[in-house]
Amino acid sequence: MGAAPSIMLRDDAELRVFDTGQGRFPVVFQHGLGGDAAQVAQNFPHQPSYRRLTVECRAQGASGAGSRRPFSIAMFADDVLAAADAAGLDRFVAGGISMGAAIALRLAARHPDRVLGLVLVRPAWAFAAAPQNMRPYVEVADLIRRLPLAEARDAFASSATSARFRTEAPDNLASLLGFFQRENADVFAEVMQAIANDGPGVTRAAAARLAIPALVVGSGIDLVHPLATASELAETIPNATFASVTPKAADKDRHFAEIRAAINGFLDRHFNNQD
Repeated sequence: MGAAPSIMLRDDAELRVFDTGQGRFPVVFQHGLGGDAAQVAQNFPHQPSYRRLTVECRAQGASGAGSRRPFSIAMFADDVLAAADAAGLDRFVAGGISMGAAIALRLAARHPDRVLGLVLVRPAWAFAAAPQNMRPYVEVADLIRRLPLAEARDAFASSATSARFRTEAPDNLASLLGFFQRENADVFAEVMQAIANDGPGVTRAAAARLAIPALVVGSGIDLVHPLATASELAETIPNATFASVTPKAADKDRHFAEIRAAINGFLDRHFNNQD
């Protein structure tokens, strides 16, 4: 992941910020719900041409939760923009995975003077809040908040949701079951419930007005990040390119390699000659 992270204080939350500090062109790239900077490094191309900044969002990675509530995509986007300001990044490409894609979309729509391009990897949201594909996160959060962790995990593992995911999206199921093992499971349940019921706060009309190049990456065998959501975004954003990659459930190494190649090609094509 490069250099050691710095700490940014937002309200009373200590957030870890990773900044490669190298490369002439900046990219702000965010992790998914429950992810961290290591997840970003797995998906982002290792090229010295680009300076990558990543914030581990509140109660995720090694960042603190703070006392401010409710958690929201807007809150996380404001934190990311504050980190970009502190790093002196006036204009940048915004991108991310799943929740990170929603953060990036919000930044692009709300701050068009700052965002030069957009990279949306396995988006879980299009334009509506609380999409049906995020309901399993609410289910997991509710169990964690009501039951002892071991009982909560057993209850979810024997649920109809779990049975469906075991057959149709095993990689999603592994992620959901992993939330019961988190050291901060109680507070992260608050994050899951709030974010799963939230949205990027960007209308279809606002997305259709984006006048920047965009890349949307989707894959199959994924009930949390439907291909239809990625396609909808790619069809709505005027200058978007759509890339379908090997599902993570089929071949993880190939999945990540194809995502890195798609991002690298997009950035090279549109921004390689910019300062």
